[in-house]
Amino acid sequence: MARQERAIRTRLAIVTAAASVFDEYGYERATIGEILARAGVTKGALYFHFPSKAALAEGVLSQQFSLITVEPSASKLQELVDTGLTVAYHMRRDPLVSAVARLSLEQDVRAQFGTAAITQWIDASAYLLTEAKKQGELLPHVVPSESAWLFSAAWTGVQVYSQILSQREDLEARVVSLFGHLLPGIAVPGVLTSLEITTERAMELGAKSEARAREALADDSADDEAVAAAS
Repeated sequence: MARQERAIRTRLAIVTAAASVFDEYGYERATIGEILARAGVTKGALYFHFPSKAALAEGVLSQQFSLITVEPSASKLQELVDTGLTVAYHMRRDPLVSAVARLSLEQDVRAQFGTAAITQWIDASAYLLTEAKKQGELLPHVVPSESAWLFSAAWTGVQVYSQILSQREDLEARVVSLFGHLLPGIAVPGVLTSLEITTERAMELGAKSEARAREALADDSADDEAVAAAS
């Protein structure tokens, strides 16, 4: 059991290192040697978990929802906003989140793995907007699937421009502005005025998300120690 836990931790270290390299260099320029150096593992350990660079990219892409935890809200539009703000926070601070964004936009990666990294976000947004419409939060003319597509495309454009122009230093503020411009076109006025869309909320949500991640790691460490003591 302890061996299995060590394998899980080794795999996570490799994925995290690969994400930082992909985020910095892109898929084509990333090298196995640099990933090994950052992960601090042997080549045998890396190839045990990931037989190729393509497998490493796939492993990074599969983690795109693992760090974005948002508490449910009675208002599904608020939940949509909170998700966007939390992603913006993590994208500036976590290479796993940032690497997924970069890889999903690279042509060579899409050719190998398809567009699931993009369509999953569209689908997640469409679900929240569909629930929002059921609750009467959206204007009658709104088609949730169309709005989800547009929101996702606009969000992607915002983060790309923010990366190019300011190294994402203004990303949270730009995402707040994005919601401020788009939501009046779909939200019922009474609901719109109740939404909290601020950079302060982005920081608060991001800090809570990071705290939950730390707690999860602490719990895993405690479990490892308990298993080791019992074995």
